[in-house]
Amino acid sequence: MLAQLTLTPSLPKTLSATHLLVLLPKAKMLPKDAPHGELLAAVLKRRDMKADELGKSPVAANAANGTLVAWVMVDLEKDTFAQQVQVRKALQPLLEEQPKVIAVSVSGDAAQRQRMAELAVYGAWVNGALLPVHKKKDERKSLQKIELYGFNDKKVFDALKAQAAGNLLCRELTVLPPNELTPGNYRQRVKKLATANGWKHEELTMPKLRKMGAGAFVAVAQGSDPEDAAIVHLSYKHPKAKQTIALVGKGICFDTGGHNLKPSRYMHNMHEDMNGSAVSLGILLAATQQKLAVNIDCWLALAQNHISPKAYKQNDIVKALNGTFIEVMHTDAEGRMVLADTLTLASRAKPNLIIDFATLTGSMAMALGARYSGVFGTSDELAQRAVSIGKQTGERLCAFPQDEDYEAALDSKVADIKQCTLDGDADHILATRFLKRFVEHDTPWVHVDLSASRCEGGLGIVAHDVNGFGVAWGLRMLQE
Repeated sequence: MLAQLTLTPSLPKTLSATHLLVLLPKAKMLPKDAPHGELLAAVLKRRDMKADELGKSPVAANAANGTLVAWVMVDLEKDTFAQQVQVRKALQPLLEEQPKVIAVSVSGDAAQRQRMAELAVYGAWVNGALLPVHKKKDERKSLQKIELYGFNDKKVFDALKAQAAGNLLCRELTVLPPNELTPGNYRQRVKKLATANGWKHEELTMPKLRKMGAGAFVAVAQGSDPEDAAIVHLSYKHPKAKQTIALVGKGICFDTGGHNLKPSRYMHNMHEDMNGSAVSLGILLAATQQKLAVNIDCWLALAQNHISPKAYKQNDIVKALNGTFIEVMHTDAEGRMVLADTLTLASRAKPNLIIDFATLTGSMAMALGARYSGVFGTSDELAQRAVSIGKQTGERLCAFPQDEDYEAALDSKVADIKQCTLDGDADHILATRFLKRFVEHDTPWVHVDLSASRCEGGLGIVAHDVNGFGVAWGLRMLQE
């Protein structure tokens, strides 16, 4: 549940809130009318800090009335990511006390106040809500109310609230343990979401997929008992829409690696291998709440990658939905297998654009760490647009090449294509070349490899390790 938001044009002389965030535009001197200005001046003097250093290091102190006050100067000339980090750091000492109410004061000209208000309110929404934990006694308290002073245009926050709801849905699903979010349970959750939001809902179960010839997906899912895997198709339609966008999400609810079993270090947190599907759902929810004038087809590849007598093996040759024969080289490259058939289904519906999200390759994480995600586009213009929107939203993307000559590494003597190589070199690029084989009709396509889905200590505006990367970016892609 997101905190209630109230807006007031100016800061009152007396404030009842026990926690106050003060956002100031960057300046060399403190404004004369800064809330609790005398206390702030004393804190800066004690720490031997100059006023403009509040941009790098927000400070907090207790006022005489007991209110915990945090001050930050937001450098509005910096990029979105840097602004988000400044605000998140200032919010953290306030939210750590788990208050029911946070007051936010913004100052400056109209544009400055709006920008700082958007950052602070969104940050309070996504960090003030509680994600699921499993403890005998959960004593955590969620933020219930945000009191904003200095800005009172409520319409500005309607779209942000929808985005926050999408971010939280993505993160709530991602943190659920694998014994709770099995493919079958996930499907039930998705069905309830579809009913609540008016989405058209269709499930392609394992018997249906076998009959269709979706051998790449089935190969991965056949090792699980029960066989509760499915490709779930959700549709959102808008009467004024002129374009249809397909969202495709990898939803591996747990990844053991299959017969090529992961060591424990790399199997830990593999319940989060369904994050791509959660990102897609988060975007769909936010777009629905915003009533975006675009049609959306959302395809979720929900399965697990288990080790069992029925599980697929190295050197198996399987036939994908589009007729391509795949030589299995490594059972831990299951993500590209389930996505292959799902991308074929998505492209056969002939959307104007496909965007897929997947925690796909370790090599992308090696290339970028956990602070950027990688992106590939079927054109340079598309890839650069993706990068540009990443800068606008604070969800940073780095574009990678996918030139045709890379694909020679996937040549197979016994099938049409190898699933991957065993040396792992440039696997993030080879995985993209592999997936490209299954996108039909030359459909424009963006592939996002979510190396930043988990970043220890938080990322951008989100303080939690699981940050919902991709929801804000994907939503902006749809809006544009």
